[in-house]
Amino acid sequence: MRITSIFLSLALAGTATAPAIAHAGDDSHAAVRTEPIAGVYNKFWYNYLTDVLEADKELKSDLRRATDEEDKRDAWEEYRHELVDADKDYVEEMRDRNYRVGRVTIGN
Repeated sequence: MRITSIFLSLALAGTATAPAIAHAGDDSHAAVRTEPIAGVYNKFWYNYLTDVLEADKELKSDLRRATDEEDKRDAWEEYRHELVDADKDYVEEMRDRNYRVGRVTIGN
């Protein structure tokens, strides 16, 4: 599906550039998935991407309006919370459909 690949590349481009512009330290960022669980592109994956894009948009807006360091910290805290919440919702939907979520480790 051409529309799927276009939407995905736009979504990933948006998530890759927004945090890098707004904040230099990557270790304080919540992780953003770059691939769907079990490689399944479904409405829950696209809802997740939409939630991530919305969080990025809101972060940019909040940082533009920030008047001091506390406002910036609040914006980043809200952003991290939104990303964690979006991931939690996505994982829950996929678990409800019996997809395995998590990492498999072989060996030590």
